[in-house]
Amino acid sequence: MPEFIRRGRLFRVVSFNPSHRQLMLWSEATVIDKTTTRVEVYIGHVELMFLKPYYEEGLHIRRATEAEFAVLRERHGIEADKAQWTWMLEPGGGGSFVVGGKPGWREAEFDLLDRESLFDFSKTWPPEYPAEWGTVD
Repeated sequence: MPEFIRRGRLFRVVSFNPSHRQLMLWSEATVIDKTTTRVEVYIGHVELMFLKPYYEEGLHIRRATEAEFAVLRERHGIEADKAQWTWMLEPGGGGSFVVGGKPGWREAEFDLLDRESLFDFSKTWPPEYPAEWGTVD
């Protein structure tokens, strides 16, 4: 999948583990946006990021365009070979980005109070319950 698009959902930064360079963003099922699934996004090998704590309009994760990367490279001193690993996060452009590995996503019906991550790597995947998943290429 070349892009990941989930509009109209509230996403939040759930965790960043600097020693493992792992970023997690979640969108919980809510009555407000009439959703019944949890969506999780995982990005590993993070080298640089510029994030908001919340994305109220959803996420649109895609590779930075050549023009966007040129601006980011100049502002942040990103090496030229990182262009293919620079991901924009916001619908309509925005300024949030991550330089890291390919973003992976998982979505499943989940109990609102269940805090177990869909990216619990100690568990077998795919799970026994219905789920969707993929990566951004």
